[in-house]
Amino acid sequence: MKRLLTELAGWLQAEGRLMDDVVVTGVSFDTRTLKEGDLFIPFRGELVNGHQFVRQAMEKGAAASLWMKDEPDAPEDIPLIFIDDPELAMQQLARAYRKQLDCTFIGITGSNGKTSTKDLVASVLSPYFNVRKTEGNFNNELGLPWTILSLEENTEVAVLEMGMSGFGEISFLSDLAMPHYAVITNIGEAHMQDLGSREGIAKAKFEIIDGLKENGALFYDGDEPLLHTLVSARPELRAISFGYGEKTGLSLSSTESGDDGSRFSVKGVIDGSFTIPVFGSHQVKNSLAAILIAHELGLSNDQIDAALRQSKLTDMRMQPVVADNGALFINDAYNAAPTSMQAALSFLGETKLRSEKWAVLGDMLELGENERHYHESIARQLGTISVKGILLFGPRMKWLYEELQKTGNETEVIWSEDDYDPLIASLLSSIDGNSIILLKGSRGMELERIMDGVLQA
Repeated sequence: MKRLLTELAGWLQAEGRLMDDVVVTGVSFDTRTLKEGDLFIPFRGELVNGHQFVRQAMEKGAAASLWMKDEPDAPEDIPLIFIDDPELAMQQLARAYRKQLDCTFIGITGSNGKTSTKDLVASVLSPYFNVRKTEGNFNNELGLPWTILSLEENTEVAVLEMGMSGFGEISFLSDLAMPHYAVITNIGEAHMQDLGSREGIAKAKFEIIDGLKENGALFYDGDEPLLHTLVSARPELRAISFGYGEKTGLSLSSTESGDDGSRFSVKGVIDGSFTIPVFGSHQVKNSLAAILIAHELGLSNDQIDAALRQSKLTDMRMQPVVADNGALFINDAYNAAPTSMQAALSFLGETKLRSEKWAVLGDMLELGENERHYHESIARQLGTISVKGILLFGPRMKWLYEELQKTGNETEVIWSEDDYDPLIASLLSSIDGNSIILLKGSRGMELERIMDGVLQA
């Protein structure tokens, strides 16, 4: 973004001071990451008042700052725009800037896999277009406006992740971004405590079509009946499904894992074979959305495959890490819900990359009143997998531990409520070059610390 401060004041319909000839090239609400030319946006919270850092922001190169009208002692020597609410002002700026951009916008949501899908979409398009994507978890009512305002004028494709915890949030983000293409990766159980049911989660995710541009398209999980119901109720919507089912618009016909990642074939809207450098059938499924979007934007199968082979996912998404002794860790510890847990364990059961299999599992959070059932139910799937050891971490994993004790299985099972050391010690004394170790748990469990403890020993 490169705009005169006076123009931004016009977007906000706000007054200011010392605005003449001031050029703004970005926005920031954190002086630690502020760049020269940024408009500083001071937020006022219970513990910290961002207005205290306005002068520091200017010293670090900020071009100007917003200032809340009811905040006293506004500096007279700094270019300011006076506003009522910094969050609303940031959203209003993003909405105005979005309308001026000649850029293809892609919005992605889902219970699981939205970050991986975002990474895959950006990876497949980046060799052929100027692409920007949501960084980190900037996928909410503050992060998405910041991402839009950070787009350069020559951006050709913007890949935006959209997260939520309740009804209306995805609708707001979609209206703000006005995507040309929207993706719903799947419907899981995350945020069950806020939305009440999987039906509620599906409706909340389906809000992504609220801002969809005319003649735009929705790509969605064709294996999810709840989404079929919602799509069927909107016959005017151009929607293409993807998944394992034969009736999906783009379906997987075969999948296999090798040392270079996952190779798979698809049929339907597109017929062809592709490779991604990550493991797991769920990651293969995520790549179908990327293939569909790349096809919509005119790329050939060869172009898509070449880009996918070089794709890079955010760390801790089925990320392979090889220890010095040859043991293979699959670090999928970024997040977890029943759906993604099932997918990760399916990979562990099917893989032939190593013969000796270990499952290191952490609590699944934000599952609401049925959380005990979801943890206990993992035992059934573990019973179908030939594993040498099962290591469990977190208070909720005690439910799974107790369930496994009922089965009489001779597999080694260790549970620790809050201490990583027993689990690290167990792995150090047991794993070797024949071992593959899956780490899967919610972000708050920080299961990667177990892997790090082994690697650094």
